[in-house]
Amino acid sequence: MNKRPTRPRRRISVVPATRRLHDVRQMVADDIAVARAVERGELEAEDQPTHGATSARQADESGLQAQPNDQEKTAAATSKHDLPKLTIVLLTLAAAWLGLSFLHELSSVIAPLFFGLNLLITAYPIHTWLVKHKCPRWISATTAGTAVIVVLAAGVIGMVWSVAAMINQLQSYIPQMEKIYSQLLHWSTQLGYSQEVIADKLKKIDPQQVMSVVTSVASDTTSVVTMIIVILTGMIFMVMDTPQMHDRLRMAGSRKPDVVLALESFATGIRKYWLVTTVFGLIVALFDWAALLIIGVPLAGVWALFSFLTNYIPNIGFIIGVIPPALLALFDDGWVAAVAVVVSYSVLNFVIQSIIQPKFAGDAVGLTPTMSFVSLLLWGWVFGALGTLIALPCSLLVKATLIDHDPGARWVNALISSRPTEGLEDSPEG
Repeated sequence: MNKRPTRPRRRISVVPATRRLHDVRQMVADDIAVARAVERGELEAEDQPTHGATSARQADESGLQAQPNDQEKTAAATSKHDLPKLTIVLLTLAAAWLGLSFLHELSSVIAPLFFGLNLLITAYPIHTWLVKHKCPRWISATTAGTAVIVVLAAGVIGMVWSVAAMINQLQSYIPQMEKIYSQLLHWSTQLGYSQEVIADKLKKIDPQQVMSVVTSVASDTTSVVTMIIVILTGMIFMVMDTPQMHDRLRMAGSRKPDVVLALESFATGIRKYWLVTTVFGLIVALFDWAALLIIGVPLAGVWALFSFLTNYIPNIGFIIGVIPPALLALFDDGWVAAVAVVVSYSVLNFVIQSIIQPKFAGDAVGLTPTMSFVSLLLWGWVFGALGTLIALPCSLLVKATLIDHDPGARWVNALISSRPTEGLEDSPEG
């Protein structure tokens, strides 16, 4: 049988085909990126670059339109509305007001849940460390949640103990209170106010108003108990979601990387804020304790703990913390001791938190002092008493999601951030 002659094999070069395949893949990827930009509202559909040519070289080779840069995207996003700037500003303010009013109505639910989320985010490194050391995820998540609950319970017990200790101690200073009351009456007489006038003013106090104040205090106590229950219940469910959180963020990041980056930036800022506040609050409390011992104020350790807990309230926390020891110093040793307590607290707070803390830990808040105070007032109105505690974390969330990762909004950092150049080097206006 005759064998068929074998034909010589032709050598086909795959380099051009591979290059064309790579170009096609690149154009498809660019088209997907442009489609996502249109979905986010950064581009109009008719402004899309054809077939995703992303550079001048590819545009010249294919005759297609180049993909716009960040500056062109920002210009397209801001010019597509065809509305006067005043109208856009008024609509934005109206939307912000509606949003804050909505949060205010649901403050009894949202504020405790957000506070619990802050605590779990701060303790999340415990979970990641245990998982890294081959611990089952559900055990590591439960451990982190348990640590948060223990810290929260210790804080509540410490606050209740401090208030109860002050009430018990004040009962032993009734003679001193009467003496100070007599001194005040004497001074008021010298200023032209007779005791009869003051007595008439006191008689005009309506007992129903006193009862309304007592009822309000009792209602606030009930609200605190309800708030603690909401925090604990919400944290239980958050702990159940913790083992899958890393995978969920990874999957979300594959579709919306900007959103995930903003959330990660917020989480990092939250951990730094609570850590720095805790460390330097502890330092301030220790120095306050030493100052109270030197002055001779009763229950110095209790007031040091109270100072540490109130330190978490920005701007006005140390003012709340100085009131009880100043009163006891007044009743125990007179005006000089009370003034010494106020001066020592003020000096220690200013030196440690305003001079030393920024040099060693930087600004953990990321906002100017004025914006921190405005945040305290704003979120205090929105969320009530708990809002003063989570005021700066709320502002950090808004800043991370709406400003830091938006090229067209980073210029706002020049006005509100403690680091004015933050993000401006990457901003399209820069």
